[in-house]
Amino acid sequence: MSDAAQPTAAEVRAAAEAVKSALDRHLDAVERRSGDDDPAVYTAFNELAAAAETYDELLYEAYDEVTPFEIPGDGSMPAYTGPEEPSAISVLIRRDYTVTEPQRLLSQAQRVADLDPDVELGGSGKNGSEGGAGAGVHAALGVLFGEYEADEIASRHKEFGLEEGDSTLWVAAADEASDPGEWLNAPFDQADPEAVVCRFDVSAVFDDELDDEDDEEDEDDEEDEDDELEPLDSER
Repeated sequence: MSDAAQPTAAEVRAAAEAVKSALDRHLDAVERRSGDDDPAVYTAFNELAAAAETYDELLYEAYDEVTPFEIPGDGSMPAYTGPEEPSAISVLIRRDYTVTEPQRLLSQAQRVADLDPDVELGGSGKNGSEGGAGAGVHAALGVLFGEYEADEIASRHKEFGLEEGDSTLWVAAADEASDPGEWLNAPFDQADPEAVVCRFDVSAVFDDELDDEDDEEDEDDEEDEDDELEPLDSER
């Protein structure tokens, strides 16, 4: 917990009072709602979420404590405010992996090193990898991602001892292309969700949701079958 520019006790208390007021406004809006999509409820919800987030941040900064609740979002992107006719786009990709078989990863990196004289075992490899293939998982990752395109690693991840996690791809619009080297030092800092034209997400969470839905459907089918059998059983 840093001592620099810490919020005062009064500021934390004011944020807490703001949460209480927002709770009252949200409950009032819910009690007076005119339908499932009442804009007053939506507005009150957002105000409550913003107040809770501010309070949580100030509480942590001042006392190194957090609130026991979290107001979830709906997982959607904000409304698009980018150019109507973009002349440039940025494609932002994140893919998570777990190293499940380090020895397989090291073996693949060793194979690359054996075939490529630019990769030195225990030394510096090409494309900025340090340590070569023989210096452990860290260096092996540098060798493999320097040798193969990211899409190829995604399609062959099991061969490299990796297991896929969540992934996302954003296509963001822009009025003009960035100058060469403009964002290389901080490539993701300027990502603007409001400029995203479309996005594609992959997660095991979605698979779990589908499995749950399938289980519910199977249970419903079994109940329907039991209901159909009941009249037959009662006649016996």
